[in-house]
Amino acid sequence: MSLKQQLQDDLKAAMKARDETRKSTLRMVLSAITYAEVEQGGDLDDDQVLQVLRKQADQYREALHDLQQAGRTEALAQQEAELRIVQAYLPAQLGREDIERAAREVIAATGASSLRDLGKVMPPLMSQLRGQADGKLVNQVVRELLG
Repeated sequence: MSLKQQLQDDLKAAMKARDETRKSTLRMVLSAITYAEVEQGGDLDDDQVLQVLRKQADQYREALHDLQQAGRTEALAQQEAELRIVQAYLPAQLGREDIERAAREVIAATGASSLRDLGKVMPPLMSQLRGQADGKLVNQVVRELLG
């Protein structure tokens, strides 16, 4: 079963269970997938659907950050619940230790020795970790290792 079909089935289940948070979140995700399909001019495969889900998760994280800075605690819980729903469909993210291990390997392979070599390290590392780690965290780890 494709990821999109799984999302649609879970939406139906949320509607039957009258789970409003899950229902609205899945509708928003499916809407973003449909928009991406129209933009591309065809159906998306599972990898492309995962890209849309990652983008949605990033948008939820940004909204959480904005709500925290604005002090809107009543909306924080709702955003966090919606983010958890989206993250449930994403593959597990690597921990800092795993990112650090991969970064050390790429640094050794490229011969990078300072922050000026960041451009040598990031492209191969990100292609290796794509979808498994947050780019900001990877950048932070590499900067610490090179700095």
